[in-house]
Amino acid sequence: MNTPTNLKYANNDEWINAEGVVGVSDYAQDQLSDVVYVEISVAVGDQVKKGDTIATIESVKAAADVYAPASGVVAAINEDLSNTPEIVNSDPYGAAWLIKIDVSDSAEVKALMDAAAYETYCSGRQH
Repeated sequence: MNTPTNLKYANNDEWINAEGVVGVSDYAQDQLSDVVYVEISVAVGDQVKKGDTIATIESVKAAADVYAPASGVVAAINEDLSNTPEIVNSDPYGAAWLIKIDVSDSAEVKALMDAAAYETYCSGRQH
């Protein structure tokens, strides 16, 4: 499992970086399998609260909601994902970012899991 140490992780398998960029983890894309559709359900300028649904990712196996790991204002969305959803599988920490949030409460980000804690959390889950 690829778990970059420069990111923070939510227990719903989202990651966020220091700039407020949000995506789904390698663990999440592996569980979903072949991603066929990504729908981002927020727009630039929207206010989101931690836990709000920001996107839905569909694969050949399942559909999964993606939640905001922190509160803030949506600063950017990744328009490319609607045309190339499969990059969620190949590059979950790079080209497959979902949205960028101007985080309003940095304490929410600090409270998320670091890479080691997230790996431990994932290893204890049923596959």
